[in-house]
Amino acid sequence: MTQPVTERPPGAPARYRLRLPASWWHLDLDPNTRDASIRRRVEAQVRHVPQLTREQVDELIRNTRRTAREAYAKGALQAAGMLRILGTGSSGPLVLSATSLVLRISVPEEQADDLAELVVAAGIQLSKDAEGTGLPPGEVELVEFAGVGGAGRITRIEELEHKGRRIPTAVHHVLMPVPNSQEYLVLSSSTPNVHLADQFYDVFDAIAESFRFEDAAAVESKGK
Repeated sequence: MTQPVTERPPGAPARYRLRLPASWWHLDLDPNTRDASIRRRVEAQVRHVPQLTREQVDELIRNTRRTAREAYAKGALQAAGMLRILGTGSSGPLVLSATSLVLRISVPEEQADDLAELVVAAGIQLSKDAEGTGLPPGEVELVEFAGVGGAGRITRIEELEHKGRRIPTAVHHVLMPVPNSQEYLVLSSSTPNVHLADQFYDVFDAIAESFRFEDAAAVESKGK
């Protein structure tokens, strides 16, 4: 899929490409259509899972709509997700879900836009955030992706608040410098299935590996 990057700065690529697993679907972010669109999607996914109660289905719809609203509020360029219901266990059906957003951030002119400095700063902040929570600080790394070159990767377990509850969530962020600009695109992925965090991290990495700026020549020259 090709998605336009709006309000592009001079010299920045106009488009990027991102390949998602076949089982994933694109979240409708349009406030005029997203509620009905998401309801249809979720209803289709659970049609053959009679073990789910009407209340559970409605909760899935509400959670997915909330994800779409938050993505829109953050100015996401694109959002996608997956939902899979596995066989009934001792505590009921196992719901697997994940989302990925493409976000754009700008580094203020007075700040250095060096990727290594940003990654180090992120690592320090993560350590501070983890103090007193009982959660590990996560990992911050410099990595290489074929279609992007150097990128920063952040993986950790966070507790996100929802309806007054703290819900453990595995998050995976990849920071990709936009060539010839002070901007980064961030591929931000997450799943509430923290017991499968490592497996989902592999999926999120595979999605990041598929990322391509359409202006390939600019990316290659940046990496030299």
